[in-house]
Amino acid sequence: MLLIPAIDLKDGQCVRLVQGRFEDKTVYGRDPAAMAERWASLGARLIHLVDLDGSIGRGGPNRKAISAIRGAVAVGLQLGGGLKDIDSLAAWFDLGLDRLIVGTAVCENPKMVEKAAGRWPGRLAAALDASGRELRVWGWQKGGGLDLLETAAGLRDLGVAMVIHTDVDRDGTQSGPNIPMAQEVMARSGLPTVVSGGVSGEADLVAVKEAGGFFGAISGKALYEGTLDFPSGAAILAAAGAGS
Repeated sequence: MLLIPAIDLKDGQCVRLVQGRFEDKTVYGRDPAAMAERWASLGARLIHLVDLDGSIGRGGPNRKAISAIRGAVAVGLQLGGGLKDIDSLAAWFDLGLDRLIVGTAVCENPKMVEKAAGRWPGRLAAALDASGRELRVWGWQKGGGLDLLETAAGLRDLGVAMVIHTDVDRDGTQSGPNIPMAQEVMARSGLPTVVSGGVSGEADLVAVKEAGGFFGAISGKALYEGTLDFPSGAAILAAAGAGS
């Protein structure tokens, strides 16, 4: 399993939100490329990027920062936020992103997701961001009108290679990840699954490891606040088997 550090970008800066609320923002760095270099130097094999501006239809402010990150590190990069059509996906793949993540499109345009998964096999992940079992879309600002587990069950047919489950209510709260729900998502989808939302420290990663079967876990606030040490956390998950 992998510990995957998150870099959330708003107006070209590294930030963290609480439960997706844009008004509850903390800035952790003004040089995203330097932040990526930090995680890479500590042994990160994959970094999770989120274009928060793109997620609410405000594309553009973070492209320069993401390009700089790609130029600064050789580790894997996955990006989500505002990826709702083939052209936007192609533009980011052309920039050198290794994996792209679709969320709103899974709810609103599954045919596009299926087409994209066929065009870029193995390189598309689905983000299932949910409050309880209700999927959230458009940067978590709206309800998607779909059930989390029913949607998870149809992901394999769309052709995506991975699923990232985020418990929106726990994200940024350091209240612990929703492992039982993530296990349900993994079982329904039959796909490699990443746990996201609520990681607070090593005990949470031990719980993820003991649950078994996950590809990895994403952490943001715990790493930035220092309640989780990246090398120690990565070692805990690595003992459960390596992700890729």
